[in-house]
Amino acid sequence: MTTDQREHLSPAASPLRIPAFRRFLLANLVSATGSAMAPVALAFAVIGQGGGARSLGIVLTANTVPTLVLLLVGGVLADRMSRSRILFLGNLGAGAAQAAVAVLVATGAATTFAISVCACLSGVSTAFIAPAEQGIASRLVPKELLQQANALVRIPRNVVKIVGPVVGGFVVALTGPAWALGWDATTFVVAALLLLGLRLAGSVPSGSGVVADLRTGWEGFRSRTWLWSFTVAGTAIVAAWLAGFQLLGPLVADESYSGARSWGLVQGAFAAGLLVGTFVCLLWRPRRLMLVCVLAGSGIMLPLAALGLGLSLPWVLGAAAVAGIGMDVTIVAWSTVMQQQVPDEELGRLGAFNALGERIAIPVGYLLAAVASKYWSGQHILMVCSGIILAATVANVCVRDIYRIKRA
Repeated sequence: MTTDQREHLSPAASPLRIPAFRRFLLANLVSATGSAMAPVALAFAVIGQGGGARSLGIVLTANTVPTLVLLLVGGVLADRMSRSRILFLGNLGAGAAQAAVAVLVATGAATTFAISVCACLSGVSTAFIAPAEQGIASRLVPKELLQQANALVRIPRNVVKIVGPVVGGFVVALTGPAWALGWDATTFVVAALLLLGLRLAGSVPSGSGVVADLRTGWEGFRSRTWLWSFTVAGTAIVAAWLAGFQLLGPLVADESYSGARSWGLVQGAFAAGLLVGTFVCLLWRPRRLMLVCVLAGSGIMLPLAALGLGLSLPWVLGAAAVAGIGMDVTIVAWSTVMQQQVPDEELGRLGAFNALGERIAIPVGYLLAAVASKYWSGQHILMVCSGIILAATVANVCVRDIYRIKRA
């Protein structure tokens, strides 16, 4: 859609009127049907071949490290090249990696090393997908409809996530993780074909060098206090959340609850909260978007604390649902702030700096949690992770610049 066409849409118009946006929405729906089951399947694929916290930590670290190494390059390419072509190739790569894991698990050849290699390839794809995806909505809809568009993009993902983890838990329990992983690979390929049809060109001429582009992006990132302060807080928050929920959560569920079935229910409750959060964003348009973004994200400490305290499953499910609501409000608010406050020609690079900052401590978090599990119980480590999230949120709220950023 051209700039002139977007300007002719009235503020009351819906992003759903735009064909390209509907295609983007469909691609997200297709991909979400597989991705919703993948975390449960991957965790229990590692557990099924005899691995524990150490093995799962190695696999998750192998997935994260290549993303960190290549993320800034992905940000430069997202501003220079066709974002739709990057998403096409990235989704194909992720699909191939998941297909390989599915085959390994189905044939009984899966080992921690083999799964880690596939996870590494998937992480490479993520390094190019994440920055390119950041700037899609701002290309397809006018600025005044961005919050609505970002919320609508979340709906198919969150609807599928409600049923997906529950179904994934039962599929893994009944047939093993290979089928869930194979379906995830298929959805990546279908989504890739849909995204290729968007035909979104780059914003920055390719005459300047990669280093010069990165230097310009760094200056833009450093000059925005609200951006780098949120990223610094996110470094601690994301690492604590993923180490607690993604690494230790399945293990605590396997030890203290009913394994894959109960963990699938927890994932489903979290997804239900995400969906509720999406509708909150469709109906509520807060003026101080950054402040809402910071505060809403702190809710992810609740399920970690509930698991750490050994509360009964209904309490854990309730905490996961509340965390999901806050998480989705944060995601939509953050995407809207970035798209409204950052020029399109810098969005890929600044988004990459943010994503790198938030993810850089994830491998450390995984490894520390895995090592600490030898000396502390999973419940004790979960309480520490919950405390880290609370402390980082309080520190971020004290930054004055976040009160200045308001919805356009």
